[in-house]
Amino acid sequence: MVKNMGSVDRIVRTIVAVVLLALILTGVVKGALAIILGILAAVFVLTSAVSFCPLYLPLKLSTRK
Repeated sequence: MVKNMGSVDRIVRTIVAVVLLALILTGVVKGALAIILGILAAVFVLTSAVSFCPLYLPLKLSTRK
């Protein structure tokens, strides 16, 4: 697995994940939407941690310098 995410991409994903989790935990978002956003936040954290986004592969993208 080749890393394809740069530092800025990882930081933005982590911030978005924290915001989504805050919205869920404060009750602003509820129900099925909360579940979907929670899964999205988990994916963002996971991809940030490993510096690899599988969606970038078919598009031949890389934010890493």
